[in-house]
Amino acid sequence: MIRCQGRIVTGDEVQSLQHEIERHTRGTKKFVLQMAEVKYVDSGGLGAMVRLAGVLRSGRGDLKLCQMSPFVLEVLEATALLKVFHTYASEKEAVDAFLDGPQPHGATSLGLGGKVICCIDPSLDLLAYLNALLKRSGYEVLTTHSLSHAKTLVKAMKPHVVVCGPGLWANEFAIETLRESAPNAQFLMLSSDFSTTEASQAGLDLVDRLGALLNPPPS
Repeated sequence: MIRCQGRIVTGDEVQSLQHEIERHTRGTKKFVLQMAEVKYVDSGGLGAMVRLAGVLRSGRGDLKLCQMSPFVLEVLEATALLKVFHTYASEKEAVDAFLDGPQPHGATSLGLGGKVICCIDPSLDLLAYLNALLKRSGYEVLTTHSLSHAKTLVKAMKPHVVVCGPGLWANEFAIETLRESAPNAQFLMLSSDFSTTEASQAGLDLVDRLGALLNPPPS
């Protein structure tokens, strides 16, 4: 049981949460985050939660949430990521749920067959957020943190849109190489502060921008 307070955001806060989980993973892969006093979550923080849940589930564990504050609930509902997590009203319900064994979740259940979006950034937390957000929005999503892999990926998969994270801003050569590898794709550059923007605001803005790119209004 980890009782969170204040903020879950990119930087020291996310690193502290990750270290706390890693400190105990030799003994268990089953964790509950009590969220009653969480006042703010940015897109990088929510991505870290999604990524950690995936890591724990791969080891037959989970990252469950309980007693979510109104802010956390609003963020998860606005980004359509509520069903990615198993959520409970109390600590006891969350802990008892582990007795029922592994449960299905919605992290990858949507998005197959839609427009293909390729997301590239060095941050695994940001990629986890984009992957979950865009799949829940109906897209087929490919992600990579490797520029060499990204070049091969866009050539092979011919995505409709390539989303370049803030970690690529300083590498104009890499972006130009990606454009040459995917001449028919549209490119969407995330702002430099995307990872530190409040999670629901960042997510809704991105979904709106993708919709405008893929379905432009008639001229």
